[in-house]
Amino acid sequence: MIKQLGPILKFLGADDDGWHVSVLLVAPAAAMPQVTCAAADAIHSVLLARHGSGVDATEVRSFRLTIPQTACEQRVRYDVDGAVHSFVIPAQGAAPTCAYTSCNGFSDAKMIKRVREPNAMWRRMAERHGARAHHLLLMGGDQVYSDSMWDEVDALRAWRALPADAREQAPFTETLRAQVDAFYFRLYLERWRQPAVAAMLAQAPSVMMWDDHDIFDGWGSYPAAQQHSPVYQGIYSVARHYFRLFQLHAADDACVALRLPGQPGYSQGLRVGDCAILVLDLRSERSRTRVMSDEAWQAAYTWLEEQHGCRHLFVMSSIPVVHPDFSTLEALPCALPGQPALQDDLQDHWLSRTHRQERLRLVHRLLDWAQARHTRVTLLSGDVHVCALGVIESARHQSSGAPANAAVINQLTSSGIVHPAPPAMALFYLEQVGGRVETVDRGITATMYPFPGTAHRYIGARNYLSLEPDTGPASGHRIWANWWVEGEPQPYTKAIHPVAPAAAT
Repeated sequence: MIKQLGPILKFLGADDDGWHVSVLLVAPAAAMPQVTCAAADAIHSVLLARHGSGVDATEVRSFRLTIPQTACEQRVRYDVDGAVHSFVIPAQGAAPTCAYTSCNGFSDAKMIKRVREPNAMWRRMAERHGARAHHLLLMGGDQVYSDSMWDEVDALRAWRALPADAREQAPFTETLRAQVDAFYFRLYLERWRQPAVAAMLAQAPSVMMWDDHDIFDGWGSYPAAQQHSPVYQGIYSVARHYFRLFQLHAADDACVALRLPGQPGYSQGLRVGDCAILVLDLRSERSRTRVMSDEAWQAAYTWLEEQHGCRHLFVMSSIPVVHPDFSTLEALPCALPGQPALQDDLQDHWLSRTHRQERLRLVHRLLDWAQARHTRVTLLSGDVHVCALGVIESARHQSSGAPANAAVINQLTSSGIVHPAPPAMALFYLEQVGGRVETVDRGITATMYPFPGTAHRYIGARNYLSLEPDTGPASGHRIWANWWVEGEPQPYTKAIHPVAPAAAT
């Protein structure tokens, strides 16, 4: 088959015109397959990029479909040069069934030897998708891992051999750019065309946000001189191009669907029925002293204020907002037992000393918004290679007449779908420190809760999360959060109820 990658589906939004989806294909320019879909009002082909030149040129092309929604869920079939694929869209006004994943790869090639079936959880998701279709595939970061770049790119190996001062001053040469560009292009093709991954990407429209490994490990948490060196900035510009191309299906910033206006990054907002999803970009502007700029936060809050009639808001935060406090370990080398590699990640966390103020503002804004709109807020996160359930609770938002469970924000952490869990010693340490109740502010606490029916706060196995709305007239608009864990026949389940005057949550 001449096709190099695809089809990769991306969700472009839903409105009165219908359900909008992009189908991305990568193929030789002279033999690009065609996409047909009988259910689509129209199909628009958009050339996003051309890789290479002459007879060897490869095109990256988006075919954009609009499917009218109906009163019933419907399966939409589309054809790519004779190969038939399908995806399912919800009934008009209905909340979507979603899958959430993160950490689709390995940060160290040595880890591959520890994993018998790298894509076992992708196959598990496909099986579940056959039983109850996922309308959206939410991918919360590290969709690819670029860590092998430092060894595979010849020009980077030579650059790394320079003294530190010389590395910070060295230019990002055309040779470096060409080799790094070829690496990222090949990385996406090799990772996403693996059969189990490709199967899901072809049948569930995605909503993706990057994290550090989509650029390289720890991006945004390096000293300023290193972060702003020509080579680091050059690598970032290439990674940004391919993130935008493959994960967002856009040729330039102006063409990114669902992107919030007035921000330098790629935070997104979308509505499906009475469900809203706010996708925060925590990497584009990250430094040691900030996570997002004032402009980016204002763009997010402006979008929130425009959401009316919303029963449930999901906020995708690639880094967990609720997590054990490791800030005292930042100055101590190899301080986390059994997991010295996590030392580099400590400054990535929301509880790092320089990020606490932004986190506090985020928590207050979400609690205030939930109370004012009588809307349930749930955080979705990944990154930490475990399943976990965190809860933010506010006594300040439980005044007389206020909806009781608007003052409770659950955080559902799912990680990773491919990356292995930390070793047993690190998991033991997490369990020991994970039960501490954090005082976020006066009257506001953050706690890691045991999974319902268990004594465990962390599950150290590969996993993904499904978010399944109750169906039927007596459903109560509950969302069932199911962590599907490798080796476990049944999921770990948490029921999330809509905001109501009742005190129980």
